[in-house]
Amino acid sequence: MDNAFAPRVLREVKGEPGDIEAYRQQGGYEAWVQCVTKNDPHAIIAQLKEAHLRGRGGAGFPTGLKWDKVVNHRVKERYFVCNAGEHEPGTFKDRYLLRHHPHQLLEGCLIAAYTIGAKAAYIYLNHEFSEERAIFERAKEQATEQGLLGKNFLGTGLTLDIEIFDGYGSYVAGEETAMLESMQGRPAQPKQKPPFYPTEFGLHGKPTLVNNVETLSNIPQLLRNGPEWFRQVGTSTTPGTMLFSLSGAVNRPGVYELPLGTSIRHLIEICGQGVPNGHGVKAVFPGGPSFSMVGADQLDLPMDFDSLKKAGTGLGSAGVIVVDDATCMVEQTLKFSGFFERESCGQCPPCRIGTQELAILMRKIEDGSGEERDLAKLLQICGFVKGTGFCTLVTGAAVLVQNSLRLFRHEFEDHIRLGRCPFKPVPVGAE
Repeated sequence: MDNAFAPRVLREVKGEPGDIEAYRQQGGYEAWVQCVTKNDPHAIIAQLKEAHLRGRGGAGFPTGLKWDKVVNHRVKERYFVCNAGEHEPGTFKDRYLLRHHPHQLLEGCLIAAYTIGAKAAYIYLNHEFSEERAIFERAKEQATEQGLLGKNFLGTGLTLDIEIFDGYGSYVAGEETAMLESMQGRPAQPKQKPPFYPTEFGLHGKPTLVNNVETLSNIPQLLRNGPEWFRQVGTSTTPGTMLFSLSGAVNRPGVYELPLGTSIRHLIEICGQGVPNGHGVKAVFPGGPSFSMVGADQLDLPMDFDSLKKAGTGLGSAGVIVVDDATCMVEQTLKFSGFFERESCGQCPPCRIGTQELAILMRKIEDGSGEERDLAKLLQICGFVKGTGFCTLVTGAAVLVQNSLRLFRHEFEDHIRLGRCPFKPVPVGAE
């Protein structure tokens, strides 16, 4: 990969992050003005389809198709929501975009809301993002002062605002149907899909467009530069760039914008500058703990939705977590199993019970009191609960354990045989 690659989304804006003049000097809000001036929603959507932009929030669903479903819905009362919940372990790019590129996100939100004819528009913001909220609010104030939103924006006689909704929900609240439930004052519990797709039954039971922060941040430059420009990087099926949140056992963690299709190895060795303390890579979660990890022999896998799916894992929201060869995989699996146990909303019995039982067995094995039959029990529970929830939490919990056992069963067996974690010092007097 050419190190001279020029980022598309994270283009440097000189001055303060919320400086509207610096943003406008680089073409900021030009796409928004054109969108309002031409007032042709179908032309906007046609460009998104031609660019083959896919959602950057996890599933990689075609963005133009999602917008099209809302615009052509028979119900004319529609809503728009930007999902900035970001509770996924190892993912922190939304926070980065809010902090450093608030106007780009705001412009993307305005274009999306106006294109679908939204009655109201919101950004569901993680309540922990206090500094980011202040930056985004300043950006809104500046844009309002210049007549880009608010009452009679751009002389249209219409009113459009992006209202901030404080998201006090859990990890599950980041799932779009659960998020919409919480915005209506109900428990943040996912709804079954189908039939409850937000494009059909969303906020207040009306068609609702939900996009994540990175997807919307792509919109202004895509429309300003055109679909062909957007497709110049990436792969044929997943063009464009992706923001990768790199964390774990790397020398330089951070957010890196790279063309889709970049190898895992490039991200770790070039961007992350390798693994600390001379250790090697043991495993990598390319899409966070909800997707299967890959071993050290798979570092040349391209990171795009289709390639990783073909390899039996997924890109998700590109929260790349690196695990080094000094890490106990039983302990690592327990850490994430505990997370899934805590974050289950309890609505689906297989999820509520399954995540708890998996965590209990993982603690038993890590503590040194596990038995050989516990390994079979873990796999049995995974088989029972996988794919049974309204959301993917319990499936992620099951995939985590199944995958860890498949790749590192010998470490589980060592815990059982020794009656302790072999990666920890032997207790005094236990030799």
